[in-house]
Amino acid sequence: MLSPSISTTPPPTTTHHPPHSPETLISLLTTTKTTTHLLQIHAAAIRHHHHTHPLINFKLQRSYSTHNHINKSITLFNLTPNPNVFFYTNIIHSHSVHNLHLQKTHLYTQMLSNNINPNEHTFSSLLMGCGLYTGKQLHTHVIKMGFTNNIHVSTGLVNLYAKNGDLVYARQVFDKMPERSLVSLTAMVTGYAKHGELVRARALFDAMTDRDSVCWNVMIGTYAKYGKPVDALALFREMLSVEMRPDEVTLVAGLSACGQIGAVESGRWIHSYMRNNGIRMNVHLGTALIDMYSKCGSLKDAELVFSSLKNKDIIAYNAMITAYAMHGLSQEALVLFSNMCNMHTRLTNVSFVGILNACAHSGLVSIGKGIFLSIKRKHKTEPKIEHYGCIVNLLGRAGYLEQAYEVVTNMNIDPDPVIWGTLLDSCTLHKNVDLAERIVKFLVDRNLANSGTYILLSNLYAATSDWDGVARMRSMMKDHGVEKEPGCSSIEVDNKVHEFVAGDMKHPKSDKIYMMLEEVSGWLKDHGYVPQTDVALHDFGTRERARSLEVHSEKLAIAFGLISTKAGSDVKIVKNLRICLDCHEVMKLISKITGRRIIVRDRNRFHLFEDGSCSCGDYW
Repeated sequence: MLSPSISTTPPPTTTHHPPHSPETLISLLTTTKTTTHLLQIHAAAIRHHHHTHPLINFKLQRSYSTHNHINKSITLFNLTPNPNVFFYTNIIHSHSVHNLHLQKTHLYTQMLSNNINPNEHTFSSLLMGCGLYTGKQLHTHVIKMGFTNNIHVSTGLVNLYAKNGDLVYARQVFDKMPERSLVSLTAMVTGYAKHGELVRARALFDAMTDRDSVCWNVMIGTYAKYGKPVDALALFREMLSVEMRPDEVTLVAGLSACGQIGAVESGRWIHSYMRNNGIRMNVHLGTALIDMYSKCGSLKDAELVFSSLKNKDIIAYNAMITAYAMHGLSQEALVLFSNMCNMHTRLTNVSFVGILNACAHSGLVSIGKGIFLSIKRKHKTEPKIEHYGCIVNLLGRAGYLEQAYEVVTNMNIDPDPVIWGTLLDSCTLHKNVDLAERIVKFLVDRNLANSGTYILLSNLYAATSDWDGVARMRSMMKDHGVEKEPGCSSIEVDNKVHEFVAGDMKHPKSDKIYMMLEEVSGWLKDHGYVPQTDVALHDFGTRERARSLEVHSEKLAIAFGLISTKAGSDVKIVKNLRICLDCHEVMKLISKITGRRIIVRDRNRFHLFEDGSCSCGDYW
């Protein structure tokens, strides 16, 4: 057996520094994790007269800033004799991180007055978070001192202009960059998105050869935020196809997009992806799942996620209460609200909005009024504009229109267009033309009327067959350039979302859809259905108005669902506007005739149609 070889090479020498030498203290400052440890190192440096050592002083300033003790960093800086550009840059960066932008500008001025020239890192730190006016002044210094071609400084300028909304300047700097970093590209895409310029943002995104998760998240999140959920989901799938791993931000954006269009199968797939890839379920993801499942009509799934969440916070409770409210389950919402109050957790604005909406959807006037009054009396906070909107909606829906009007006119904050629109909507529901006209006159006289004002009054005139009134409103809408938001309904079949507008003929299966509509029409007649022609918004004859009702977007969606899904399966539809009385009646009858459950989410709430009745109890 061969004996192990013995190396003749001498072992490496190890330099051992004394426990309190500058080298040891510098090493400790580099790895310190707690403020207590940092203070101990600082004390040791003072005891051994090393606190004036330039590198120890520098690292102490940086460490104190990192541990959120900016005042100690400033004190040390002020005691530093003849600080150089590195010390100035360090303290300026600390001020930027702590949003002390005015103070960092003073430091920069002091630096220049001491004849110390900035470097690229100085400008990068100065540009972080500063306003447009200061940023433009700094830009002139960048040009004067020859840093225009520096990638870090140029990226800072792009980010500055993009965040402050000056996209022209941002693009000019971006186009002149000799080399573009991923950060500058992401900053430019973010700037376009932030200001709703989705086409430009996507063009820049598509032109990128290298994309990190931040850039994907910006584009996906922007689509979800600006009402482009189909595009958001398509981009989410593309991200996965290029093997880019989504993070929490991506998943939340994807789930939000699913919730907007009721794409429950896509949402389930994301949920499965999380489980299969070991992504830990935290409160943020759990809340996003609750929101997605509830908006897609799968309340049981939302409840399962909520019950499985550990360390539930107020946001998770709010999401579940809002889910119950959307589905008209006011008692369940009230129980959860009571549990939340017993936890002695400080309630948020969303908590009260959720429970007040739950009361509004079930007509629980006295309970809702009590909760509204408790905001100030028990919870010691002033009601916000959204809380006033909820109580106006609660009273108005229940028919207490004068009380609702009194609330609006006696608010201690100025009512916004949403509140006036809520009250006008209730006037339409209860066909109170007199109050509606009073409200509209009040708004027009004060230049507060908007598109919704005219549309709601026009709807009311149509509901009461006042076609002259409709004509007047349409004339006013035309004069003010107001267009009515078109009704749009979506349905998910085989993981693909299909969208319809009224009278839609663009779908590849339009012929079969309209054949099914004719068949449905025959079923309805056999069951004694009479079209609710007073909700048709056109001065046609009775037959024409009935025909216009037949091609409402939700009816096209239900016809497509009937021909595209298995008999007996649920049909889920999302509508961007409030479902009309006629469509509501038709959905009840179809659920009875076909034996299917039909779930419709409109602008206000969920409707579960089953065996000829609706979960809303015809109160919506």
